[in-house]
Amino acid sequence: MEPGDGGLSLRRQCELLGISRASLYYQAASPSAENLKLMRLIDEQYTRCPFYGSRRLTAWLQAQGWEVNRKRVVRLMRVMGLEALYPKPRLSQPGEGHKIYPYRLQQVKIERVNQVWSTDITYIRLAQGFLYLVAVMDWFSRYVLSWALSLTLDVDFCLEALRNALRRGRPEIFNSDQGSQFTSERFTDELEARGIEISMDGRGRCLDNIFIERLWRSLKYEEVYLKDYGAVSEAREGIARYFQFYNHQRLHQCLGYLTPGAIYDGQPLTARGGGLR
Repeated sequence: MEPGDGGLSLRRQCELLGISRASLYYQAASPSAENLKLMRLIDEQYTRCPFYGSRRLTAWLQAQGWEVNRKRVVRLMRVMGLEALYPKPRLSQPGEGHKIYPYRLQQVKIERVNQVWSTDITYIRLAQGFLYLVAVMDWFSRYVLSWALSLTLDVDFCLEALRNALRRGRPEIFNSDQGSQFTSERFTDELEARGIEISMDGRGRCLDNIFIERLWRSLKYEEVYLKDYGAVSEAREGIARYFQFYNHQRLHQCLGYLTPGAIYDGQPLTARGGGLR
């Protein structure tokens, strides 16, 4: 429905659902019930053991009684956007217009807010499907600056999250993995236009972006795995509540039992304005 038809525009409908507009037009074959069950199991085991690759996950599933081969597991992991977190040879080059930047945080001491931000994507299961979630986090405070949901692994929802985060402030360094969303020219141009230094994880190095990996574990064990979201709107509401709790109520031992919000808002360099979507 377009504006002027007496109803909500497509853009507004997508905003209310919490998904990118581009994903509205994506028409994919629905996974079978068996594949959805396998994807749930893979997601749970991968969250417990992110160093598991397709071989180990195949062996683990077979040990649970599933008749599944590695080829199928590889295909499902690709759909889910999962990759084992261990060093391995680089087998492919980035696409046209994609550039890989070096990892710039090896010897950097993180000592203030808005010094380093990072981003990542994770798989969120629904009762009859799945979504992708991207978040932007401040490393010093562990504060979740913004997040977005999508039905597809396109770059648009990542740009949405980035732009929402940049309404709060500007980091000195922005770190991500080497996923095609973050190496795309559209994404890196947003950072370079603001004079932000770009850093990217070494391929398959789990410790390069460890803080946001811990965020995903907390989100899944404390929220996603306890619920059975039936629709996008339910997932959005549940995740929004959790990030509000995470930022402003959940005490972190590494922060001296303060919340990320207390640290982020208590620093002299705090950026005002904006907020969670």
